[in-house]
Amino acid sequence: MSGCVSGFFTYETTKSVVVKSWSVGIINRIVQLLIIIYFVGYVFVYEKVYQVKDTGIESSVMTKVKGNGVFNGEVMDVADYVLPQQGTSVFCIITRMFVTPNQKQGTCAETEAHFNCNTDEDCRKHVSSNMGNGRITGTCVISENRCEIQGWCPAENDTQAKKLKNPMKEVENFTIFVKNSIRFPLFNVRRGNILPSTPNLNCLYDPHENSYCPIFRVGDVLRYAGENFSIISQKGGEIGINVVWKCNLDRPVEDCKPKYLFTRLDSTFNDSNISKGFNFRFAKYYKDNGTESRTLYKAYAIRFYIIVSGNAGKFSIIPTLINVVAACTSVGLATVLCDIILLNFIKEAEQYKAKKFEEVSESFKASWSNSGSKKIRRENNSTDSGAYAIGHPAEPLNKY
Repeated sequence: MSGCVSGFFTYETTKSVVVKSWSVGIINRIVQLLIIIYFVGYVFVYEKVYQVKDTGIESSVMTKVKGNGVFNGEVMDVADYVLPQQGTSVFCIITRMFVTPNQKQGTCAETEAHFNCNTDEDCRKHVSSNMGNGRITGTCVISENRCEIQGWCPAENDTQAKKLKNPMKEVENFTIFVKNSIRFPLFNVRRGNILPSTPNLNCLYDPHENSYCPIFRVGDVLRYAGENFSIISQKGGEIGINVVWKCNLDRPVEDCKPKYLFTRLDSTFNDSNISKGFNFRFAKYYKDNGTESRTLYKAYAIRFYIIVSGNAGKFSIIPTLINVVAACTSVGLATVLCDIILLNFIKEAEQYKAKKFEEVSESFKASWSNSGSKKIRRENNSTDSGAYAIGHPAEPLNKY
């Protein structure tokens, strides 16, 4: 117990040891240099941690698609192939459709092979199923060997829809206009992607020649995303157009300009046989001799997402001081590394430990005070930091 108490009431103070070693000295300076390069080159120059950042970007997006195409011998315009039609940041361009015309409410045979039957008993087990084109009645249509449904008839034949091969090839040349305005609320900075240097919109985006034009050709967008139009137009897909704003407000605000990036968002499912691509259904309703009818469309489409991201930074004294202090503190890690090497990985490790750590007891202090001026000390000038080292001149290590 007394040992624990005496160990608790002890005090440690730093003891400096000058090590005349080329290898350890070189390691020390190299580590210090690497730490300085990291903080100056990466932390301050690249990451700009001396700035306060605003990541809460506020954004609005308006889109417009232009182009005419031909599908199944019919000319289609924007109102036919773009859904929804409000010009939002998420929209679809239909590449091909399967049409089921003249549907009316009634009963008819199901078209899905899953509902094959020979007797009514085969259909009764499907009564609670929601996988058909209508409500299963439990009756078998013997002439079709399919279960009967109640709903919109004739039922859509999805097998025929899968055989549809010819997309609307003009889609590749359609254009997408993206109008984006943003605001960084922390600095109250507002910017738009239509720059004063773009006096008209008779341009097409090109990452090298015209990188700030807000009009994109669909075929080019797919190519920048690493996709082929002839493939994606068959099953559909999801493409992201990312408008990136990274603004350094220590420079003129006119230098705050967008950068456009393109990617396929559903690429995870490219090798999947289940729910591959993108498709949806919609209908157009009309009256036929007072009876409500509709035309059902199964559409395969390319779905575009306009994604706005970014941040703005401006110099601030507080993060600058914090990171300068962190850099100065981190330089001391070189000393920690060299101490680990000296005390554990060299042959003279025990000798270094003996020089670095020394216990001073009460009896030592009493003997030191009794000797007084009779105690002889020899001091040798140390070449390190202009300090003094106590010890024999021939010793490799000097204590001071």
